[in-house]
Amino acid sequence: MRWLLALVVLAGVTACSSGGGSRGPERDLPETITVTSSSFPAGGSIPARFTCDGQEVSPQLGWSGVPAGTTELALVVDDPDASGGTYVHWVVAHLDPGRRELAEGAVPPGATQLANSAGEAAYAGPCPPGGPAHHYRFTLYALPVRVELAADAEPAEAIAAVEQAATARGRLIGTFAR
Repeated sequence: MRWLLALVVLAGVTACSSGGGSRGPERDLPETITVTSSSFPAGGSIPARFTCDGQEVSPQLGWSGVPAGTTELALVVDDPDASGGTYVHWVVAHLDPGRRELAEGAVPPGATQLANSAGEAAYAGPCPPGGPAHHYRFTLYALPVRVELAADAEPAEAIAAVEQAATARGRLIGTFAR
């Protein structure tokens, strides 16, 4: 019986840190958008408050350099270091291109959260297994047209559609270890 319990626990840990929404190679896009956060510095450690060890609220994000002609923005937060492939923590589509920030823990009116690798349309904070720090990419895409995405789209599907339509992007990377 103990081995069965151990197997169930191991499966849960693997699911939490595995690909679950693994994506293929990224499309080469101009990096004209600058993404920043008052919650953590570029390349720095993400505070526990924004992770599964804390309140698991999304951090504040700000940006500049959105290209002219952008119709909407899309945000993808992922972990390329996950053992089973890139794990998608958050996808937010239909962000107003006139907006210059997301407040901590907020999704603005008109924006749509799509499924993450856990299958939930929500922010899932960093939650790596013990070991070296994982890198978390907060990538903002500029889209010249509205991208219609099914509410039940798999994360890799939604991200592929966003990347295909995007004309530019910007990225902020933070780290977290447990």
